[in-house]
Amino acid sequence: MAVNTYLWSSDTMKTATAKEHEARISPKHSAVLFDVIRGKKVDKAKKLLENLISEKISLKGKYYTKTSKKILAILKTAEANAKNKSLDIGKLWIKKATVGRGRTFVLPKSRMRLRGRTAKSSNIEIVLEER
Repeated sequence: MAVNTYLWSSDTMKTATAKEHEARISPKHSAVLFDVIRGKKVDKAKKLLENLISEKISLKGKYYTKTSKKILAILKTAEANAKNKSLDIGKLWIKKATVGRGRTFVLPKSRMRLRGRTAKSSNIEIVLEER
């Protein structure tokens, strides 16, 4: 018999999930943004990310525009998945937002560098819950 070892219990009828594997954003920047939006309503999280993209507000002096664009796209995907499950969009909260390190790879070298620049990728998962 399989045992659920997750820290949170999943009620699949009231949750919607969106994942992206090997997104070309920094795991470190993603973790900073996820710490801010985790546990918030989806509307407030989207507004915060849009303000970061338009550089109206900053977090610790940084705007994280590239990371905010990618996370906003994944959040909209999770919201669309919730709509397809016929959940109430106004009652959605971000239950779980995790980021893990994806693979690192070397971008092609330029004329001055011998090896090239290492690029980072992230594995992202967002779970929305209707409360």
